[in-house]
Amino acid sequence: MAALPPNPVPVAYQGGTPAVPVWLNKGDNAWQMISATLVGLQSVPGLVILYGSIVKKKWAVNSAFMALYAFAAVVLCWVIWGYKMSFGHKLLPFWGKAGPALGQKYLVNQALLPATTQFYDDGRVETAMVTPFYPMASMVWFQCVFAGITLVILAGSVLGRMSFKAWMAFVPLWLTFCYTVGAFSLWGGGFLFHWGVMDYSGGYVIHLSSGIAGFTVAYWVGPRSKKDRERFPPNNVLLMLAGAGLLWMGWAGFNGGDPYSANVDSSMAVLNTNICGATSLLVWTWLDVIFFKKPSVIGAVQGMITGLVSITPGAGLVQGWAAIVFGILSGSVPWFTMMIVHKRWSLLQHIDDTLGVFHTHAIAGLLGGVLTGLFAEPQLCAMFLPVVNSKGGVYGGSGGIQILKQLAGGAFIIGWNLVVTSIICVAINLIVPLRMTEEQLIIGDDAVHGEEAYALWGDGEKYDSTRHGQYSDDTSHNKASIGATQVV
Repeated sequence: MAALPPNPVPVAYQGGTPAVPVWLNKGDNAWQMISATLVGLQSVPGLVILYGSIVKKKWAVNSAFMALYAFAAVVLCWVIWGYKMSFGHKLLPFWGKAGPALGQKYLVNQALLPATTQFYDDGRVETAMVTPFYPMASMVWFQCVFAGITLVILAGSVLGRMSFKAWMAFVPLWLTFCYTVGAFSLWGGGFLFHWGVMDYSGGYVIHLSSGIAGFTVAYWVGPRSKKDRERFPPNNVLLMLAGAGLLWMGWAGFNGGDPYSANVDSSMAVLNTNICGATSLLVWTWLDVIFFKKPSVIGAVQGMITGLVSITPGAGLVQGWAAIVFGILSGSVPWFTMMIVHKRWSLLQHIDDTLGVFHTHAIAGLLGGVLTGLFAEPQLCAMFLPVVNSKGGVYGGSGGIQILKQLAGGAFIIGWNLVVTSIICVAINLIVPLRMTEEQLIIGDDAVHGEEAYALWGDGEKYDSTRHGQYSDDTSHNKASIGATQVV
């Protein structure tokens, strides 16, 4: 008998081989990795650029570096213990069992979320376990970039005064004791997931938690210097818009990747995301023009962000017309809390939330969660949610209960982050001060990092305090420079 000719197709492309197992859907896997990359680009370089540009020049390097460092630190913590605490086997109703996600035998197998099987009260299976048609490696990385951007968003509340050493300690602690709790409870098979609280892509897990935690850390760290609070102009508005553009376009992966498949629901999520983001930007700008007589570019970016945040919990669960309603409210409610309430409420005045993350993420995230409970469409819910017959309040029947579930889920995230974030801050402050020294607060980047964002004198010219009295922005400093970048 003649021997069979060799297969001309390389083994890497052959179906039924270890490289292409029978369960692998190449389209789903490609979309999941693209989505993860888009979300990663939202942080690096998206928010790195946005933070470095929207702040006063003296804090450009520090602000950008806080974002970059947080993302890198999360990646390592995530694969060593964080992923399984968020998406692994159940330890507690709100927490998974910690463990590494590093071994080849684990990462090349089909992805699954072991705690997500939904049961009826009599023990029958209501919805099977989540088992996407791609390897666990894709799932681990996709969820990692979500964890990373959450810490980056949180950093926006404490720019311009938090000690970098304290931030280095804060990132792994908050990821471990706060983020993983929200992620497991709402996404990984925890009690809120099985109760039917809707959070399509992170309105609660990411935005509400980062907004509340950021506000809490801002309280414990204290405000920026008096001069910075009085005058904090962005150092590069055009570059800020570049970062904002990466954030907006990256949201296609943020919301479009959460069905864990390149399916009909992911298409709905991407379209709704852009409808809401655009509507919110326009509404915020119109309000600025009506009440303050000038269209603000920074205001437009804030409106864009609140729209993208508010649609996140319901991106693939609501109809297109509802996304416009989301956008109208997300462009007006956070605008009102930021521009009107904030200026009249002493508590908000006392706590210095540098970039207004409380308004753009916590308020917008909670608003979106409640609106999802109101407008979630039954057919779209059936494509995604584990609890059958889920629907929003406008569709009658049991839909009214959904709004109460959304409020309860939001209350849990708010309460947990207020308490646990405070404990983390107090614990860190026992070891290293949360706040920079007064000299660092006066000088900025050069005192903290020995680097500055822009050279203000010629190549080869050494810093001379008698000639270059303005250290950065409008801050006078008479000491000789010790920064590394003062000799260009």
